[in-house]
Amino acid sequence: MSEIRQAFEHPEERAAATADAMPLDRISLRDHIVEVEIGAFQAERGVRQRVSFNIVVELTPLTGPIDDDVDRILSYDRLTEAIQIELAAERLNLLETLAERIAERILSEPRAFRVFVRVEKLDRGPGALGVEIVRSLGQAGAQAKALEAPVPHPLIVHLTPAALAAPNLSQWIDVLADDPRPVILTVGLPEGEWPKADHPAAQRRIDLLAIEQNAWCLAARDARCVVRATRTELDWAMKQGQISLWAPSKLVLDAVHGPNDDVADMVAWLGKELSATEVLSLGEAGIEGAKVLDLSGPVTLG
Repeated sequence: MSEIRQAFEHPEERAAATADAMPLDRISLRDHIVEVEIGAFQAERGVRQRVSFNIVVELTPLTGPIDDDVDRILSYDRLTEAIQIELAAERLNLLETLAERIAERILSEPRAFRVFVRVEKLDRGPGALGVEIVRSLGQAGAQAKALEAPVPHPLIVHLTPAALAAPNLSQWIDVLADDPRPVILTVGLPEGEWPKADHPAAQRRIDLLAIEQNAWCLAARDARCVVRATRTELDWAMKQGQISLWAPSKLVLDAVHGPNDDVADMVAWLGKELSATEVLSLGEAGIEGAKVLDLSGPVTLG
């Protein structure tokens, strides 16, 4: 009964109950509420809901006097900043992901030894729905080390409708496959008609799906062009030296500060997000900062 009671108390209760012999200071954040768009269900997209954060951080002992010096302590502001930074990074589906990232960021602070993070949705039902995690410095260190692996910077190549219809498209893909840089291909809306809707949010979804259908049509023509939708898939393919064909829906819809609905803006945004070495356009597409290659010229990137 004691363990059940502690599970529903503030994380401070769990911190105290699981403390070992080494004395540790604690700082806490209670009932910090933020309105944010989060969630895996369709009903949660485009809707802001209240999310509550409760955090306890255990600190290694401070050597020497504090001297009333704020630079010698872990400021409470660092806890709220960790929440703000992770919420602004991208739109997330899972509270578990958000809690993990907040914990990892807090544990990168000097003196932070162990952190309890409880995150709860307040508007999904009559009660609070949430998750609570506990992470220690050793766990975060292993995760941070894994995240330190270098990520390649890609060459992004946009294929205009003229490029997709060009008889020498396969030769262009040959050249791209031989380029030492990882390559990500992008396409725009298909030529012809696709469904229209009266609601802007619905039309945005339809347009993104139309782009992805266009991508799948190319993938069916050339097996080297593999459709990939997530950042994880793109990162893996770049490390493996494989060509990716971007399906934009997930990254665009999940972005907190994403592109507008213009294809050219999406491609330029992707280049910035992935720190691309270069953005090329096979044919003119109006992409800011992109180098336009003449389809009628020689099949070369030089």
